[in-house]
Amino acid sequence: MNEGINDIAIIGLGMIGASFAAAYRRLNPEGRVLGVDVSAETLRIGRENGWVTHTATPDDEAFRSFIDEGCDLVLLAVPVEHALGYFKQLAQWGYRGIISDTASTKGRICGFAEATLDNPAIFLPGHPMAGSEVNGIAGARPEMFQGAHWILCPDERTPADSYTALHDLLTSLGARVISLPREQHDAAVAVVSHVPHIVASSLVQLANTHVDDQGALFRLAAGGFKDSTRIAAGSSRLWSGILLDNAEEVSGTLRELRGIIESYRLAIAQKNRLLLEELLEQSAEARRAIPTRWLPETERLFEARIPMENRQGAIAEITTLASTHGCNVQSIEIDHLTAHTAVLSLVLTDEGDMEAFAHELRNSGYSVSVGPLTAKEYAHVRE
Repeated sequence: MNEGINDIAIIGLGMIGASFAAAYRRLNPEGRVLGVDVSAETLRIGRENGWVTHTATPDDEAFRSFIDEGCDLVLLAVPVEHALGYFKQLAQWGYRGIISDTASTKGRICGFAEATLDNPAIFLPGHPMAGSEVNGIAGARPEMFQGAHWILCPDERTPADSYTALHDLLTSLGARVISLPREQHDAAVAVVSHVPHIVASSLVQLANTHVDDQGALFRLAAGGFKDSTRIAAGSSRLWSGILLDNAEEVSGTLRELRGIIESYRLAIAQKNRLLLEELLEQSAEARRAIPTRWLPETERLFEARIPMENRQGAIAEITTLASTHGCNVQSIEIDHLTAHTAVLSLVLTDEGDMEAFAHELRNSGYSVSVGPLTAKEYAHVRE
């Protein structure tokens, strides 16, 4: 268990916040977790399940007391529009620990941090790519993040020790951490998460307009239709907030998608088999090109050692390059040699293109050595 993060305040015990609390308490039964929520019933459920050790409403003095006692991490698991008030509270209280979040967009919440925090570098934006059709604390489960991607968005100001501490905590919960520049986050999730939700909802609406009184069409809707529309059952209130918060990126991506769909429509309407096959094959080739090595089934581990000499933003740059080349960072450590020099040690699974990762690091001015780990060397990763 990471020694850097033990006392955690989770603001918002919804599906994600409560799942985080449950997973952390399963991993570290001695850890102190404060659950902050406006609902007394939600707080009661959190206490009874043993997911939190302390509870408070947002205006409860117990909230500030927990922060003042030395809280290591504040996790904002609330909608973006509610985050601003909590940033202001934490700034007024002089909080100096790590702040992270679980919001699906980063533009506005990063702006809130910049506008309110004396030291915005303590905010390390995050986004777990996990969820359930069941809303609120009723949908929480401790295994929620097993195998799920959790995006972190460090920048050049992010303290290396803060990144490694949070990375270690998230991977210990079973998450697979990906680094992504915060300015690229919203455009990326518009493509892989937000627009797919709209597409799923649209397919359900289409099917619903064609269903008969006996619902025969939906009884036939197994397989691909069922799998691709499952996410449409999510909270309409939650998703409308997410989509509007990322309105510019989602709107632009929908325009792109409309053009692609129109290409298919025209090919079919014109009975242009050659064009239709070309369109389908382009998509098939792109899908087949996704490396199977990026999947999480692996037993082999490698270590990349990278000397760092007083280079600002090295953690953000290096971990983002690893994610770009599909290299999953299983563990990350910093060996401080002097006050100004250190060696960054990344334990990597055998996914992705490590050769390209190492090559790009060298082109960026880093020295790097990559080699396999022995069982003894990575025993701590497995424990």
